[in-house]
Amino acid sequence: MNRDRTDSIVILLLADTHLGFDAPQRPRIERRRRGEEFFAHYHQALEAAGKRGADLVVHGGDLFYRSKIPDVLVSRAFEPLLALADSGIPVYLVPGNHERSKISPTLFGRHPRIHIFDRPKTFQLEIRGRLLALSGFPSCRSGIRDRFAALVGQTLFEKYVTDVKLLCLHQCVEGAQVGAHNYTFRNGPEVIGGRSLPPDFDAVLAGHIHRYQILIRDLRGRPLPSPVFYPGAIERTSFAERLEQKGFLLLEFSFPGSAERPVLSPTFIPLPCRPMLDVPLPADKLNNPGAELMLEELLASLDPDGIVRLNIRGVLTARGSELLKAEQLRRIAPPGMNLSINWGSIRVWGG
Repeated sequence: MNRDRTDSIVILLLADTHLGFDAPQRPRIERRRRGEEFFAHYHQALEAAGKRGADLVVHGGDLFYRSKIPDVLVSRAFEPLLALADSGIPVYLVPGNHERSKISPTLFGRHPRIHIFDRPKTFQLEIRGRLLALSGFPSCRSGIRDRFAALVGQTLFEKYVTDVKLLCLHQCVEGAQVGAHNYTFRNGPEVIGGRSLPPDFDAVLAGHIHRYQILIRDLRGRPLPSPVFYPGAIERTSFAERLEQKGFLLLEFSFPGSAERPVLSPTFIPLPCRPMLDVPLPADKLNNPGAELMLEELLASLDPDGIVRLNIRGVLTARGSELLKAEQLRRIAPPGMNLSINWGSIRVWGG
């Protein structure tokens, strides 16, 4: 990161924070919950804006894990954003699909430095004599491939003459990859074609894809009209993400005199996620005498701070199924472990 900030602009980009995930207000049982880890990483990312000299913050969508959440969680999400805005750092929010494409401005007190893409629009600001335009629209949850050009046009981005133009989205772009098996988005009504990206933008800042990645070419190897930056989620939300490092991005735009366009230098900042372990467990091991001791030893051999999923395969007897009851697993698992069962194609019989 360039420390000579006389002629550069730094943007902190985060997305898919999913606040409220595994954070029940009245839990029926006492066990470790993952919700606090999402909030901890959210605060770490936003605190970096001040520590690393960011000029603005962009949230690429899915601030919350669903559209309706308790007021106490709204307030917790709201407080650090207000603090940033009060300190002079503007914040730009793209409503994601988990918010059903809406974030009410009233949630944020209509602060003059908190801006929401509640419809297709463009925001302009000046930083140390440089003009920026941020264009965007809320998550389009149906038919984005056909509607993309019209939605971008509705931002009126072409009216703005600036030093930096950015497009802010919560969508899937052709070539994005997800999952442990690197599933690649190619076509389909919910995928933006790579060649559809307007060349007018210096970068596309995007959420929705939970893996950190930078797209610079389409699936035929041709350069994209604009590079696409996905910071990824701040925490692993499913076992499909178990191999992925989570974090956020710092994007520095500099303006060397010989360049026609700003030069963009990205820096990915990782966040410390707990290990996520997918553990195969044949059903016949649970059916045998001594299965409880076997299961206890298996769990003790794993990281006690892990998020563990037991993948059960085969035919399970009634005896074996008793061992997998939630209260039994809580009794024998390390107290700091989050444990779940993937039943797969398991069959249970009464033998």
